[in-house]
Parts: sequence; C-alpha cells; structure tokens
Amino acid sequence: MKDTPAQQQPNNPLHGVKLVDILEHLTQHYTWEQLADRISINCFKSNPSIKSSLKFLRRTPWAREKVEQLYLKSIRMKN
Repeated sequence: MKDTPAQQQPNNPLHGVKLVDILEHLTQHYTWEQLADRISINCFKSNPSIKSSLKFLRRTPWAREKVEQLYLKSIRMKN
C-alpha cells in the first residue's frame, strides 16, 4: 500500500501545500499592504499580484520562508 503525502512527512505542515495556495490563503486574510507591512518585499509593495509574487518567491528562498512562516502562523490563529 502506498503512503499518502501526509504519511510520508507527518511533521511537516507545509508538505503537499503549493506556493500558489499559500499566497491565495494569505491574500484572502490580508491586503497586499498588510502583507508588505509584515514581510518587506517589493513583490508585495510595488504592483502586487499572485503571478509576480510567485515568480519572485520561487527564486528567493529567504522570502519564501518568511511567507511560509506567516502562512503557518495564520492557520494556527484560525484554529
């Protein structure tokens, strides 16, 4: 029997979560301005969009990590 993704990495809350889903979740809970206040990156400040943010975050590991941490914090607050 094949393990599901959650069974393969049970301690990783980000396993199986796509970056686009993280951004969509965050933009439903925060405005772009609020995101820029929390994480100071230009893709949230200047002409923000999901597409431009994805492009930047996919090639900028330190920024992606900050976005992932904000996502985890926001889902913990929701529970």
